[in-house]
Amino acid sequence: MFDFFIDSILKATLGKTILNVLLLILCLYPVVGSFFWFAGALSYRFLKTNKRDDDWEAIPVDQQPMITIMIPAHNEEVMIEETITYLFDQLNYENFEVLVMNDGSTDKTAAIIHRLQKTYPRLRTVEILKNKGKAHAFNIGMYFAKGEYILSNDADTIPEPDALMKYMNFFRRERDMNTSAVTANMDVQNRTTLLGKSQTVEFTSIVGVIKRSQTAVNDSMYAYSGANTMYKKDFLIDVGGFRQNRATEDISIAWDHQMIGAVPRFAPNIIFHMNVPETIKDLYHQRKRWAQGGTEVWLTNIWKFLRHPVEHRYQWSMFLDSTLSIIWSFFFTITSFLFIGLMLYFLFTGDFERVMHGILISFIFVTFEMFAGFMQLLAALLLDHHGAKMKYLFFAPLYMLFYWMVNPITVVMTFIPALKTILGFGSGTWVSPKRQSMKK
Repeated sequence: MFDFFIDSILKATLGKTILNVLLLILCLYPVVGSFFWFAGALSYRFLKTNKRDDDWEAIPVDQQPMITIMIPAHNEEVMIEETITYLFDQLNYENFEVLVMNDGSTDKTAAIIHRLQKTYPRLRTVEILKNKGKAHAFNIGMYFAKGEYILSNDADTIPEPDALMKYMNFFRRERDMNTSAVTANMDVQNRTTLLGKSQTVEFTSIVGVIKRSQTAVNDSMYAYSGANTMYKKDFLIDVGGFRQNRATEDISIAWDHQMIGAVPRFAPNIIFHMNVPETIKDLYHQRKRWAQGGTEVWLTNIWKFLRHPVEHRYQWSMFLDSTLSIIWSFFFTITSFLFIGLMLYFLFTGDFERVMHGILISFIFVTFEMFAGFMQLLAALLLDHHGAKMKYLFFAPLYMLFYWMVNPITVVMTFIPALKTILGFGSGTWVSPKRQSMKK
């Protein structure tokens, strides 16, 4: 009887200890994660021997592989002419075509394309009668594309003049035979608003730190940039093209490539400029779509990791971080509501000492998060564009306070829609935010 009593106490103590450790991990996840990305970015900068940030050469015209620049366009009359004109007039590459997938547009997009075809013979278009989403348009376009390489280029996106030349340098060597895609370094074009400036910091953080860290650890990558990524067509066919019912085709295809052993590449020296949402409403809808896409790929691949852990050992760091991110999002959302409820209860019952204690504890925790996030952002701004964006460091607190709270909430809110997608009830169609001419 005594042994049973002691055994029960030990089990209860062990269970409590394990629970406390798990809670501590969840509490410290954003802090530890920021320092991990910080260390990974420095490792990429000083230890990664295979990086080619500035190591590229011009390819003679007679040796240039054929590239199809594919533009999915749904009601893009504001931007499409500027983008197409730029691609033909400014890119330092000869052997390419532009293929516009007119995805059920109801505005003047089709008329603009047909008019531009008289000026640019290498401009082609495919008319899709009903809008079924970007992935659907790409899957159709793959079979019309003449190039062995396909550049995904959004209608509001312009790559730098040397982009195609730099992209192809990542596919030419023997060691690049398993390279499935190369994703470029995004830069915000519309920085006139507070949201635009804040997202300049955010995209620098995502691209400048996280993708460098993923590349430095084991050549993994959570997501390509849907706005501008060069794909090797053979690898698109190998995975059956893009998943048409997913919220984010760029996240999904990146995971699909890595699950078959293909290697994604990040090219911080290839810059492309894009528009970002300038209203809270558009930004929120964008983040919901990203959150849902991340959860969808996690749900799609979870059993593959659990059933074949050795086979997918090089992707485990990516899978574990995604798992912790989703669990932490629920933990953060639930505990935040509980904390607010408790503070209101103590306030109305006159227990002001506990209110002050709660505020103090939360202030200490937020301070640690802010410091860790500041280190991550500082490393990002220093590494990206050789420190040219340091002037936007002032907007870093807005990013850390606002986006870090929005992201977990969107993960929680989109978990059920993501689950429905995995069960076969999803759709890849979505509405683009309002476009703004880059000339203006």
